[in-house]
Amino acid sequence: MNRIQELEQYKCTLYDTRDQLKLHIFDRADRAFAAGDHDRDSIVDIAGLQARQAAIREAFLTVIGGLPPSDAPLNARTTGKTQAVGYSVENVIFEPRPGHYVTANFYLPDEREERCAAVLFLCGHEYEAKHSPYYHQVCLRFVQAGFAVLAIDPIGQGERLAFVDFPAGEPIWGTQEHQLFGAQCYPLGDSIARYFVHDAMRAVDYLQQRPEIDATRIGVTGNSGGGTQTAMLMVCDERLAVAAPATFIMNRRQYMHAGGVQDAEQVWPGLSAQGFDHEDLLLAFAPKPLLVLAVQYDFFPIEATRRTVDRCRRFWEMSGKAGELLLIEDQSTHRYTDRLAVAAARFFSWHLAGRGAKPFPDTLAAPEPEPLSPVPAERLLCTASGQVRRDWPAARTVRDENAARCERLRRMRAGLAPESRRVRALGWLRERVCGPRTCCELNPRRIGVGEADGLRVEYLLWWSQRDLMNSGYLFHADGTDGADCRVAERYRPVTVALWPGGTSRLSRHWPWIRQTCAQGRDVLVLNVSGVGPHEPHAIYGKPAHRFFGVMHKLTDDLLWLGDSLAALRTYDTIRCLDVLAHLGEWPDEPADFYTDGRYGMYVQLAAMLDKRIGRITGRDLLGSISDWVEMLHYEEEDVMSLVFPGILQYLDLGELARKEGYR
Repeated sequence: MNRIQELEQYKCTLYDTRDQLKLHIFDRADRAFAAGDHDRDSIVDIAGLQARQAAIREAFLTVIGGLPPSDAPLNARTTGKTQAVGYSVENVIFEPRPGHYVTANFYLPDEREERCAAVLFLCGHEYEAKHSPYYHQVCLRFVQAGFAVLAIDPIGQGERLAFVDFPAGEPIWGTQEHQLFGAQCYPLGDSIARYFVHDAMRAVDYLQQRPEIDATRIGVTGNSGGGTQTAMLMVCDERLAVAAPATFIMNRRQYMHAGGVQDAEQVWPGLSAQGFDHEDLLLAFAPKPLLVLAVQYDFFPIEATRRTVDRCRRFWEMSGKAGELLLIEDQSTHRYTDRLAVAAARFFSWHLAGRGAKPFPDTLAAPEPEPLSPVPAERLLCTASGQVRRDWPAARTVRDENAARCERLRRMRAGLAPESRRVRALGWLRERVCGPRTCCELNPRRIGVGEADGLRVEYLLWWSQRDLMNSGYLFHADGTDGADCRVAERYRPVTVALWPGGTSRLSRHWPWIRQTCAQGRDVLVLNVSGVGPHEPHAIYGKPAHRFFGVMHKLTDDLLWLGDSLAALRTYDTIRCLDVLAHLGEWPDEPADFYTDGRYGMYVQLAAMLDKRIGRITGRDLLGSISDWVEMLHYEEEDVMSLVFPGILQYLDLGELARKEGYR
């Protein structure tokens, strides 16, 4: 092993810093969860409940970026119909927004009321979605109970894949598509959840337009990601009469500590900071009949589900509806089991049609009826090719909506007077970067670690925040020790280097380090939070910096708090200047920065807030957040470190420096 590799693997034994970022985030989140519990515990009457319901709905709609307009015609069409034993299925396509196409199956039982009740079925993360044999069988349980059923394909599943030209056997779908587009929504101040909610609400519009349906008797259910959609609809759509979210309701605190990661439509930035938890999803629906469905071996902790339901029962009791919030469990892993489907069908029968025995707890003990015979999956397809974007290549996707919203924000920013824009942008940026931080003493450590290729090397370690340490290698071209180099005539100008991997990636950048030192400059290779020796331990054996790895999880947990990894690391970048000044390593002139890749974003943002940053150079720099938001394809490696919610409502990289001359 050569000397450079030894430095890359050096571990300072003064502190084990790998858990610091996680503990920092968890501590902040735990305080927010406790505050939310206190606020909900303070609700003692109907007026308090109604105030909380209104506040949660307003907060939720705000953080997802509001909902698209619903005034465009649905342009619904039926593309096929199958008659089966006891029921028929229509293949339906409608447009929730102009140019977007939702593919759906509309089931009608042969024996039904003239105007019958209906169930909207929202699919979880299943590749075939509404035409999968699994979900088809669940829908048939509701048909068997006498209900019309509308099952829709969500974004990125079934016939609604945005990426249809994939290598054989490697489709991009479901969580991957949701996260790819969802990450790009955040800088706009949006969540991809807005489109999931809107699709479901327009599906309710479709049901209400059908002559066979009683518009006052519509229920909703779905599991996993469909449980997410069901819960969001419970908050947003007052037209629903009854709901049965499955295998989703839990408790944010317990799920966070269990290590779980979710995709973008399931992450609602800033809501944890406002005290939100899954209890709010339930109480938002009170006092309407609500059945929570759960399985005991889920990755969503069953203890969390039970806690949430138990704590919410009193909201139905204070409304005189005790017994209409129910929890039914099955012994299974993550799945909408047949027993849960039968339980939900019986729940809907009682509350939507006044049939059967009043639930529960005897529902699961009753014999399960023989299921209806399914139809082949290919008979449930709505498009000729099996994909909307093959039949209609110009069909719009979330990426098109993001690009359009990005352009509107670009024009909005350009329309502001320069000084007004500068003041507005810098005020917002300073609040996001510095507002959530607790400033502390740096208390730096300075450790000589010998030489490398003729350069003297010191390891620096300091507190960026009260419970977060940053570090770096300081490379000197001279041969003096740390004390002597503080003599005035030995001051050298400093270039701070910031790149992915920090000091664990010296080999790639060693020629640049040698060249810069040879030009009479010292070099600080900076490790911001979560980088290099501070990288958190992996989860689930997944690569740390790709989707659903540990950095994705921790970034999401910051987003819930109204914060971001990008804002935190921008603050770290400013603090490294403080430590250089504290150690006497910095003459009275701006420090230059060299960056490689996306981490240049932190330096560009820090330079807007701190005039101590001088020239910024590097390679592969991100020139514009807007450019990334408008991309159809991009590299997911470490991309969550770019996410800065709402930034494009105020500024883009380079705009202030280029047009107002602000360093």
